Amino acid sequence: MSSSDDRRGPPGDDPRGDRRGARVETGVVQARRPRLAPLVWSEITVLFRRRRTLAMLAAVALIPILIAVAIRLSSSGGGGGPAFLGQITDNGLFVVVTAMVVATPLFLPLTIGVVAGDTIAGEAGHGTLRYLLIAPAGRAKLLLVKFIGAATFCAVAALTVIVVGIAIGALLFPIGPITLLSGGTIPVSETVGRFLAIGAYVAISLLGLSAVGLFISTLTDVPVGAMAATVTVSVAAQILGQLPQLSWLHPWLFTEHWLGFADILRDPISWQSFGDNALLQAGYVAVFGALAYGRFLTKDILS
Repeated sequence: MSSSDDRRGPPGDDPRGDRRGARVETGVVQARRPRLAPLVWSEITVLFRRRRTLAMLAAVALIPILIAVAIRLSSSGGGGGPAFLGQITDNGLFVVVTAMVVATPLFLPLTIGVVAGDTIAGEAGHGTLRYLLIAPAGRAKLLLVKFIGAATFCAVAALTVIVVGIAIGALLFPIGPITLLSGGTIPVSETVGRFLAIGAYVAISLLGLSAVGLFISTLTDVPVGAMAATVTVSVAAQILGQLPQLSWLHPWLFTEHWLGFADILRDPISWQSFGDNALLQAGYVAVFGALAYGRFLTKDILS
């Protein structure tokens, strides 16, 4: 007769032991799996400790400073130029709006192109990408962390223009209630709130370009090439947006609503441009985020 031990089989074949071992092993893997928040914080910390990042923020901060100093030295805001330029001498708060009009089409996309293009290609170029993927974070989570880092830079860059613009405007010119595009006036406290809304608008406007840069960054191991390609896409989109023969294409360009933040300076605020812009950028993030994931998932990591 066979005993109960024989019916259980060899000790190594105990199904209960296998399940216990699987639970323990799974628990170890889960315990070692890093959470998203620490990864994001690490990425943001590394990003803003780089001298290149600080240099780009300093360059962005120079935009309102140069505008304000130039107007102060000329003692006149006339003679053409960006919108709101002629009103700076009467109210220094218009430095912020003028600086945003100047920075949004060129300088901010240039810095975003550098940051977004460097996300994956930079790690590959420095030989650290394979090390990052050894940790059980997963490729999808790494892409998400990199995109959040680029999006954070978008917000910080826009906020830099606002803060420096207010400071230099208050230093060189009188400040007070501003006259809106609709003709009414609002106090300084409300003006600052609207400027923050403009900063949010601009930051959202750059998310589509960030997603494009993230995708391009997965295509190459040369960060300079990815940066240049991202900036080129931005310039090309703006050129296409100026051609009336391609009016059918304009609503689909991620640059279409970049200067629509002027609607925030109306009374009441027109939020339609804000919503249309957010929807358009979300579409670009979804499409190019999926393309980046598909490419990165099948990419051979050699460095």
